Amino acid sequence: MKIDKKDVLKALEHITVPGEGKNMVESGAVTNIQIFGDEVEVDITIANPSLQARKKTEVEILKVIHREVYEKAKIKINIKVDAPTAKPKVNEIKGKPIPGINNIIAVASGKGGVGKSTVTANLAVTMAKMGFKVGLLDADIYGPSMPIMFDVANEKPLAVNVEGKSKMKPVESYGVKLLSIGFFTQRDQAVIWRGPMASKALNQMIFDAHWGELDFMLIDLPPGTGDIHLSIMQSLPVTGAVVVSTPQEVALADARKGVAMFQQDSINVPVLGIVENMAYFTPAELPENKYYIFGKEGAKNLSEDLNVPFLGEMPLVQSIREAGDVGRPAALQTATPVEKAFEELTKQVVSEVVARNKTMPPTEAIKITTMAGCSPVNKK
Repeated sequence: MKIDKKDVLKALEHITVPGEGKNMVESGAVTNIQIFGDEVEVDITIANPSLQARKKTEVEILKVIHREVYEKAKIKINIKVDAPTAKPKVNEIKGKPIPGINNIIAVASGKGGVGKSTVTANLAVTMAKMGFKVGLLDADIYGPSMPIMFDVANEKPLAVNVEGKSKMKPVESYGVKLLSIGFFTQRDQAVIWRGPMASKALNQMIFDAHWGELDFMLIDLPPGTGDIHLSIMQSLPVTGAVVVSTPQEVALADARKGVAMFQQDSINVPVLGIVENMAYFTPAELPENKYYIFGKEGAKNLSEDLNVPFLGEMPLVQSIREAGDVGRPAALQTATPVEKAFEELTKQVVSEVVARNKTMPPTEAIKITTMAGCSPVNKK
């Protein structure tokens, strides 16, 4: 008897693929049929990898071809298992968005003393000068410095009523809305809290405050990688992180760990880039000279090694330290090399945020669409 391929296909339509509700031909499980006289060779692809599923499929094919086509047919069945690859589960730490806050940038450093808070303060005031609405959360619970840097050490946040709820009103200075644990402690009082207490205080400053509309919230994180950092990532959907380091090897080793922390699967916060602070020293009497006291281009080389953007270098300048000590960030000084350096750094950070947000799904409400003079921001 001559066996027809069409008859075999029609017979296989009687077999339903488990879990799909379609017959074997309609679902595409039958990939090939070859006829050689009274021999029939059928190639099948199934998703179920179990031995029981393969055996059941073989038996059903044999039965249906013998019943519907030719009872003495010699049948060879080749079964290929094509199970969908299970993606590894990643337990991402995702925080709650705060209505009205478009972008949240965490500023971190692997170790203390590299000028992280100084860079954060000057980024904030430069963004405000460019026309952005800016907030700054001082999350360095054990060493808050923003109240001094913004000359508001004696201020206290007021309570305001928002939709029937009492909220903290951030202190405002130089166009930046500011909250810090330093507002709630005495100047010479040490904060001796365990992790859960510190995290609770942070959550209060984040969610029990009336931040209003912000284009950017900057978070000045403590040095290192620890409990406070995890609390922030759990509490807020951080847009990206900026890592600050000096060029010396001991600082770079810790900066590398800081970048690795944000890139862990469980945290998964994009690193916007690395800032090299105290990159070189230029004395006032020798303005053309550069002295690389802590080493040369260490953070720049690290950014290349880690394949993250290099945001720029900041010089070691006495006026930057003095400005922070008197509560007027150095970037506020007009027509100075320091102001220009912070403007370039800020534009680079904003550009990286723009590039990062272009890859986000349309449902995300974080979008800067223009940087003309770094002032207009379109919110979706």
